Amino acid sequence: MNIYVGNLSFDTQDSDLRAAFEPFGEITSCSVIKDRMTNRSRGFGFVEMPNQEEALKAIEELDGKNLQGREIRASEAKPRENRDRGNSGGGFRGGNRNRNW
Repeated sequence: MNIYVGNLSFDTQDSDLRAAFEPFGEITSCSVIKDRMTNRSRGFGFVEMPNQEEALKAIEELDGKNLQGREIRASEAKPRENRDRGNSGGGFRGGNRNRNW
């Protein structure tokens, strides 16, 4: 089960997140999501646990608990939505924008 963990301190590292979830069972993967440009935490992360019962127990126990001074949010991660933006416009096309047609 993949678990979304939000409202993380910007100082929280992968190892901190792992340490919070390890008491509840085996962890397959654990990562705090970082901004590509600044490499700074974006304030959320994901923990993957293979045992659903252990994962649900971790969510129940950790949601709303304090981790590094922040009240974290833990819930089952929802699948990523397709972000196909299609031809929605919004880009600059160049040229003279002050033409009187």
